[in-house]
This record gives sequence, structure tokens and C-alpha cells, in this order.
Amino acid sequence: MLQARNIHKKYGAVQVLKGVDIDIKPGEIVSIVGSSGAGKSTLLHILGTLDKPDEGEITLNNTMITNLSDRQIAAFRNRYIGFVFQFHHLLPEFTALENVCIPGWIADRPKKEVEERAEKLLKHLGLGHRIDNKPQALSGGEQQRVAVARALINDPRIVFADEPTGNLDSANARDLHDLFFSLRSEFNQTFLIVTHNEELAQMSDRVLHMKDGKMIAGI
Repeated sequence: MLQARNIHKKYGAVQVLKGVDIDIKPGEIVSIVGSSGAGKSTLLHILGTLDKPDEGEITLNNTMITNLSDRQIAAFRNRYIGFVFQFHHLLPEFTALENVCIPGWIADRPKKEVEERAEKLLKHLGLGHRIDNKPQALSGGEQQRVAVARALINDPRIVFADEPTGNLDSANARDLHDLFFSLRSEFNQTFLIVTHNEELAQMSDRVLHMKDGKMIAGI
């Protein structure tokens, strides 16, 4: 599903990533853990095509994405990659349904088809009664579930989650953990998660440890 080799990244004089290798299989839930500054989020953003490595190769869905143009990368990201962040980044002027639909509309898919899938996802995530609500009317846990539905709207091959429970209380964090695993069970969804949440990490199929810009161990 995903293979990265010898990923390096430098910002100014700071070497953030120092030759990282990673392999993710279809349907896996893999967590990356490590102290702040270890390079976890930088790696996730590079693997998710939000940033570019200074050196190294990344293959995702049998495509060497490090060889693509900026326009090709944007189209590839929209089609094959989903994102869930600590802060959900929902647009306040749009309803839950509309927020979920946005990546589908960007992909120029038929409006009715996108709306039907968005409604189905929201119902599946327990938010069928919230589809017409705007973000300010939703709880933190509900907003994060809308963000998960948005990440899934284009049926991505992999979802990258950067501290997805970092802004949630413990009950909502546990609910989100359970949700990821139910999505894997039902849709064989693949997740790569950066987290400080030890409970979420230990539930994963594998835990990868980063320190000082390198992968130091896998469990």
C-alpha cells in the first residue's frame, strides 16, 4: 500500500528526518509514537503529499508520488488520501453534510452521488440527525466524526491521522479509537496515525517509534 525509502527533510539548519523507511500494508492500522520534535508529523505530512522530501522515494497505491508534478500530486491526494487532524478544520459556514461533500465536489464527482455517500457516511458514524447542523452546533466529538466522514468521502486507499484524539476528552477519544477499528473491519480501511495517546497506539496492529528524525523500533 505505502512504501517510503530514505526520507530526508531539512528546515534551515535543522535536519528533521534523517533517512526514514516505512512500509504499510492494506488494511493495517499503524501508529507512530515518539517525543515532540522526533519528526512524526513532518513524516506524516510528507507521506501524505502535503510536503516534499529533500531526498528519498515514496510509492503509494503503486504510484511513485515523488515523481509527480504539483498538479498531479494534488489530484492524487484528493483521490487516494484522506486526512484527520487534531483540529478538525471544518468550514463554519457549511453544514456537516456540506463539509463532508467538499473533497468529492473538488474531485468533480456528480453532486447527487457525493451527497448520498456523505449522508450514508454520517449515518454510519452516528450523525444522521446532525447532517444539517453547522460545526458550532456540534460537540467536539461530533465535529471530529464529521472530519472522519470527510476523510472517507472519496474512498481513499489510506487515511493519515495526525494526533486525531489530541483535542478530545477521554470518552470521545475512546469512541474515535473504536471508530477507526470498525472502519477497518467494514471497509478494510488503512490508517497511519501519529499519536501521543498510548491507548490508541497499543490498539494498533503495529507501533513504530521515532526518535531524533529516525525510526528506531517497530513492535
